[in-house]
Amino acid sequence: MRLLLAVFFLSAVMGAMPAPAATLHADIQQRTTQVESKVIAWRHDIHQHPELGNRETRTAALVAEQLRSLKFDEVRTGVAHTGVVGVLKGGLPGPVVALRADMDALPVTEPAGLPFASTVRTEYAGQQVGVMHACGHDAHTAILMGVAEVLAGMRAKLHGTVVFLFQPAEEGPPLGEEGGAAMMVKEGVLENPRVQAVFGLHVMPRVSGTLAYRQGGTMAGARMFRIKVKGQQTHGAMPWAGKDPVITAAQIITALQFIPSRQVDLTKGPALISVGAVHGGIRSNIIPDDVVLEGTIRSLDPAQMVDMAQRLERTATSIAAASGLTAEVQVYGGAPVTFNDPALVDRMLPSLRRPEVGATAVKEAVPGLVAEDFAVYQEKVPGFFFFLGVNPPGLSEADAAANHSPLFKVDDAALKVGVAALATVAVDYLGAK
Repeated sequence: MRLLLAVFFLSAVMGAMPAPAATLHADIQQRTTQVESKVIAWRHDIHQHPELGNRETRTAALVAEQLRSLKFDEVRTGVAHTGVVGVLKGGLPGPVVALRADMDALPVTEPAGLPFASTVRTEYAGQQVGVMHACGHDAHTAILMGVAEVLAGMRAKLHGTVVFLFQPAEEGPPLGEEGGAAMMVKEGVLENPRVQAVFGLHVMPRVSGTLAYRQGGTMAGARMFRIKVKGQQTHGAMPWAGKDPVITAAQIITALQFIPSRQVDLTKGPALISVGAVHGGIRSNIIPDDVVLEGTIRSLDPAQMVDMAQRLERTATSIAAASGLTAEVQVYGGAPVTFNDPALVDRMLPSLRRPEVGATAVKEAVPGLVAEDFAVYQEKVPGFFFFLGVNPPGLSEADAAANHSPLFKVDDAALKVGVAALATVAVDYLGAK
C-alpha cells in the first residue's frame, strides 16, 4: 500500500512539473511537420486573394477563424482597421511574449505562371492596379497561423502567455488614413496583457531555409516625401511665357542625390534619397502648371534621418526659388530604425540554432536600407526581427528577384523553418531552459 501511495504521489508531482525543454522542442518539431501542409495551403490561398493595407478583410477573417477554432483565450478583430489580435494563455505561470505577422499586399501586377497567381485588381492612388503579395506577407501570415496551431496544441505545457499580432498596412496606410504598427500600438496591443518582448520574421530572396540575424540597427528608418513644384502653364514652344516646373523638378531630382553622397557623413551608416514617382503634364506641347515628386529618405541613423529631411526641404525650395517657382515639401509617415535589442539577440540565438528548428544555416545579416514598421513595437518593448531565406531550388541569390518585384518567389519548403523558429523563440523566452 505504501508503495502504491508513493507511486501515486510521485506521478501527481511529475504531472504538475514543467515539461523538460527537450520534450517541448521535440513537440514543436513534430507539430510543425503536422501543420506544414496547412501552412502551405493558407499561403497559396492568401496569395491568390491579396488585399492592400487597411483593406485586409478577407485575410483577417481567415486568421480570426483559425484562432477561434483553436480555442484561443481571446480573439480581437477590427484592431487598427483590419488587424487581428489573439491571446493564448499557457497552463503554467510566466511572462508575456508577442509574435507579429503583417497581412497586406502591394499594388503590383503579378505575371501568369503560378496556379495560385493573383488576378486581383483594385484602385490605388486614383489608378487601377494589380494587387500581389510581392513582399512575402502571405508567407508571414500563414507561418504565424501555423505557429498558433503548434502552440495551442501544447498550451498546457507553456509558461506564460503568447500574444499573436496579425497587423495590417505594414507597407503604409492609404493617404489620409492611420494604420500599421503605429495604430496597433496606439490601440493597446502591447497592453493587457503587457508584452515583455516581441518577435517577428521576414522572408527574403536568400538560400531556402536559412535564418539571418543582426544586433542593433538592422533595417533602415524611412520617411516618405512629396514635393509639389508650382510653376505657370504655357505653350511648349514659348517656355519664356510661363514658369517651367518640369525642368525645375528635374534639377531638384538631381540635386537630391548630392545630399547623401556629399552632405551626409556616411561613415555613420548607409543613407539614400530615392525619387520613385514623377507626376506632371498631359500633352507633349504643354508645359504644365505643376509637377509632383514622391520618394523616400532612408538611413540607419535616426539623427541622419532628421538632418536629411531638413536638407531635402531646403534644397527643393531653394532650387525652385532660383527659377522663380515655388516648392511645397511634405515629409511624412515611414518607420523608425529596426533595432534588435543586443541582449535579446544574444539570449535567443541558441534557439534559432536548435536542430529541431531545421534551419540550413544561421548567419549574421548585413544591414539594409529596406524599412519595417516592426520597429514601432521595438520602441516600446525589446524586440528581435530576423530573416528567413525562401529562394526556390535552383535559383541563386544573384538571380533571385527582390521583394516588391512581380517576379518575387517563395519556396514553400522554407515555411516550416519559419514556423519552428517563431514557436521556438516564444517557448524559450517564456521559460524552457
